[in-house]
Amino acid sequence: MRIRGERECKDCGTRWSYYETGSVSCPDCGSRRSVGVGERTRHTASAATLDLSGARDRLDAGSSDDADIRAAAERAAETCRAFVRQHGFIAAGEFEPLDATYLAALELRHVAEELARTMRTDDPAERYFLSLLSGADQGERPPPDEVPESLRVARGLAAAEAVATYRREAGTYLDDHPDEAASAAFGSLTEHRKRVAALDGDVAPETAERLVRTAQDLGRYLRDDDETALATTRDRLDRLRDDV
Repeated sequence: MRIRGERECKDCGTRWSYYETGSVSCPDCGSRRSVGVGERTRHTASAATLDLSGARDRLDAGSSDDADIRAAAERAAETCRAFVRQHGFIAAGEFEPLDATYLAALELRHVAEELARTMRTDDPAERYFLSLLSGADQGERPPPDEVPESLRVARGLAAAEAVATYRREAGTYLDDHPDEAASAAFGSLTEHRKRVAALDGDVAPETAERLVRTAQDLGRYLRDDDETALATTRDRLDRLRDDV
């Protein structure tokens, strides 16, 4: 959507950036009586942060009891769902990276949903969940070689969903900034993403990671007109053809 990024309070006259706060309430007096000023700009990004403290609090002093793990997983899934639903990749008209916090939140959501459905978790899955829970809000995810077999589907589904959302946002950006090379590359990436989704995410974690890295390279090309990033994208796409 296109919005006016600056707002002015009708009660006290304060002006602030909606892009930074994501709020129509005046930061000085708290009034919600404000109006947008200036030109409208494409903007889908959110000022929301990922707060996992509620999920961490469900763990009883580091307990690994199955009931505590499920409670933490349920809360983590709920928190991550809300966060990724708000997240966008166009900020004041500029295309943003496929960032690490968004990726970690998506994976934590899929992993947490899997654990919340399971009556009893195995130790590798539990350790992986706890690792994600401890670092996702800082954009930290375990590397592909640490993904337990029982959670490779969660990793694959998270990657496919992240790429689908990023591709959709890129399409919106490209409406305003046409680029044939980027459009063609995103089209190829979409085909690989669809194959991963058709397999219900059941691909090697390294393949899921390559899918994400390709989208990130494409984003860098769009932001910086980085021809090296485009070349890397094409190389990754060739490798994905062998993977999926």
